[in-house]
Amino acid sequence: MTPLEAQEMAVQASHALAAGGHQDMVWGHAAVRDPQGRGIWIKAPGWGLEEVDRTRLQLVSFDATVLAGTGPPHKECHIHLEVLLARPELVCSVHTHARSAVAFAALDVPLLALSHEGALFGGDDVPRFRETGALVSTPELGETLAATLADAPAALMPKHGLVAAGRSVPAAVMHAVLLERACQIQLAAMAAGHIRTCSDMNEARAKRAECWPESQLEAGWRYLLRRAPGAMPS
Repeated sequence: MTPLEAQEMAVQASHALAAGGHQDMVWGHAAVRDPQGRGIWIKAPGWGLEEVDRTRLQLVSFDATVLAGTGPPHKECHIHLEVLLARPELVCSVHTHARSAVAFAALDVPLLALSHEGALFGGDDVPRFRETGALVSTPELGETLAATLADAPAALMPKHGLVAAGRSVPAAVMHAVLLERACQIQLAAMAAGHIRTCSDMNEARAKRAECWPESQLEAGWRYLLRRAPGAMPS
């Protein structure tokens, strides 16, 4: 990947998240690792996910200095900087305020494998970052969040939102979208009554491998790009 390609992927990640229902006015962001090791490409503050283009990106160094683009860095750039510092194999990280994720996290109940989406975690509960419900505005909070996420596809941030990551940009975006959908499905089931059936650990692990290989994450990503605002018919 070249720096120009990384910029384009940061734009596409923003648009795909918007198409997946993660827009929150000007809040939430995706970050793509700069292939030259300089930091991350991320949208500049003040723009909605669906509004992002290359002129509205920043290159932010791992010490939170804006190297390219205009304005100050995001207050929560430390989410992405520390997640990507902690795991060199990751290419992309995502932070949004997805509504179902916020609502579900408030219940403080385990996320169950009720659906294909719920099986993303292989029958394990989704990690939860409990250090603060306020902004992750320091490297120290970013480090704690990265440790909470560890090698999971995504984590809930109770009272705040979610964080997701991936070895590819499509994977990171889809992990965020799938966590939000899993939370939405479980909220609907719990509102209707007592949950009586879900996949056990063995079935959930098998479903994760079958339903969410890289090829399926890529297919979901391409669909979101086709649905993105301003997308041209393929």
